[in-house]
Amino acid sequence: MTQQLNNQLFAYTKQFTDSAFKAQSLALKGLETVAELQLKALEEQSKASAEFVAEALEARDINGLRSLWEKGASLSRDNAERAVAVSQEVLAVTQKTAESLNALVQEQRQAANDAVAAPVAAAKKAAAK
Repeated sequence: MTQQLNNQLFAYTKQFTDSAFKAQSLALKGLETVAELQLKALEEQSKASAEFVAEALEARDINGLRSLWEKGASLSRDNAERAVAVSQEVLAVTQKTAESLNALVQEQRQAANDAVAAPVAAAKKAAAK
């Protein structure tokens, strides 16, 4: 009897740790993708801002400042659009990760139900004999 309980406990613990490892792997993969997207966006924004600052340092007259004003407004608009696009991509990655984790939970729940149902069915079958 003790051996049977130990075997069931070991099987459940192994199943739980496998699921936890899969969940951690999915979460880390999602975080890695999000960080990669954000770093890429930061790099692009930094590059655009550095170019703008370089042009600002070269402005010598009022016409240069006017064109700089227009470029600054364009840079702000581009940065805002880029931020929205990255946010949408991050949201998509987050949603995909959440769906994968939900599928893993459903898998775990089904396996637990099956693990409980099998001994009950066996006990009913043995009692019927």
